[in-house]
Amino acid sequence: MTTEENNASFQGLEIRNLSCTREDRSLFSGLNFKLAPGQALQIEGPNGSGKTTLLRILCGLRLPDDGAIYWNDTDIQEQRSNYLGNLAYIGHNHGVKGELTPLENLRVARAMSLFSNDITEDEALARVGLFGFEDVPARTLSAGQCRRVALARLLITPAPLWILDEPFTAIDIQGQQQIEEMITHHVLQGGMAILTSHHPLDLSEDHLSSLNLAA
Repeated sequence: MTTEENNASFQGLEIRNLSCTREDRSLFSGLNFKLAPGQALQIEGPNGSGKTTLLRILCGLRLPDDGAIYWNDTDIQEQRSNYLGNLAYIGHNHGVKGELTPLENLRVARAMSLFSNDITEDEALARVGLFGFEDVPARTLSAGQCRRVALARLLITPAPLWILDEPFTAIDIQGQQQIEEMITHHVLQGGMAILTSHHPLDLSEDHLSSLNLAA
């Protein structure tokens, strides 16, 4: 390895010695991992093991008790706006506005994102199985359909890093396959994804790893 390679900065997400406690109980400590472009990480563990808490820390919604998060080799606390602009987060609360239609929800998401592409809002909704529901108030949709609207945001605002908390929840089998294809395509095109799920992804070991918080 050359000196230049030794000095090259890491491009991607790096977690260094991350620790978190809740109500005097350690959820995880000394957590370390790296995620480079073209890689996905599945966070596993039983309920209460800290999966959602970890994702919220990675999204800047909660501070860790110890450790740091680096994006492209720089602490995210030194570049918070840049880091948050490069990630897309879908948590248990899908963030879909009930008074807006699915189309309007996506238009708002596109306007607020640093990233955009040529996929139209109609095309994104069709890809997640919502053809014909574009103009109805989102409050009339089922929980699974609202989840699909949230996931459609990923298609029109292609941030490099996707952080997804149980993305397959309330989704039928056909929808799960569509979401799996979305995540797989994102990763194989050089994106990164972190998700909490036991749903298998069609990715090789070169592109997919797992982290069990109960281990």
